[in-house]
Amino acid sequence: MLLPSPTRPHRMAVLAFDGMAPFELGCVVEIFGLPRPELELPWYDLKVCAETPEPLRVVGGFTMRADHGLDVLAGAETVIVPGVADVRGPVSGPLVSALREAHGRGARMVSICSGAFALAAAGLLDGRAATTHWKYAELLQERHPEIRVNPSVLYVDDGDVLTSAGSAAGLDLLIHLVRRDHGPGVANTVARRLVVPPHREGGQAQFIEAAVTPVEDDDAVARAMAWALDHLTDPITVADLAGVAHMSERTFIRHFKRQTGTSPLRWVISQRVAASLPMLESTAAPVEEIGAAVGFESPVTFRHHFTRAMRTSPSAYRKAFSA
Repeated sequence: MLLPSPTRPHRMAVLAFDGMAPFELGCVVEIFGLPRPELELPWYDLKVCAETPEPLRVVGGFTMRADHGLDVLAGAETVIVPGVADVRGPVSGPLVSALREAHGRGARMVSICSGAFALAAAGLLDGRAATTHWKYAELLQERHPEIRVNPSVLYVDDGDVLTSAGSAAGLDLLIHLVRRDHGPGVANTVARRLVVPPHREGGQAQFIEAAVTPVEDDDAVARAMAWALDHLTDPITVADLAGVAHMSERTFIRHFKRQTGTSPLRWVISQRVAASLPMLESTAAPVEEIGAAVGFESPVTFRHHFTRAMRTSPSAYRKAFSA
């Protein structure tokens, strides 16, 4: 896989196509296309590519024209496919060829929402875990049974091939790419500029099939979450969180999952892992001390949850991202 260089911009391409919705493309351009001199590092060199130089119709009643063709896409180091024109139609031969060529050269391949159908048509998801928007997941699995389709997560990071669920989950995946490439400090800075959460765990649920939570319950859960963030180094139980929210444990768990898509303790674990990242990057403290500093009861527990969340060990993460 072609990793970002510390001395030059990483070459990135995003596909534009006739009939596309603009949100996903806009997210890619916002994150990777804007110059960010304040970060004082080589940012991305993003090219918008299309199969044709002709004007492309965009949902909402306007047209756009891409300056680059599939040859530029095939030569990129990261390729992002933000969707396909028709999930039930064929993916064009030229696009399939360009995707295969890019992947064969070692490019990192990324899809947002229905873009997974393009990667699947190119055979790049065969034998892999992948996701797409929940309403397309069954169709993707039927058409490509060799893929392990997970319809319940925000995104799947399979190393050199990454897939996300619907539009907003694509934003989570794009921030995740920045985190992988430049570490949590840079990712947090970009997320703050966008006013979005700096990290949502990929395994979080895509959606929750439930009624909207009343505002007062939202406030109570938010109050408990804020309290937990202030007490990460202390033992935290569901009873503690429910007490802060002035709810029974059973009621709190129900409202928490309705609002966040995950359980209270899993959320606490993810926050502890996230809190450990800057310490691993910027200090020489032993891994054991860092785990204790963010609330894990033992080094074994810290390493287990860190590896599960980050797909690498704390020591390997430090080696990759320390200053």
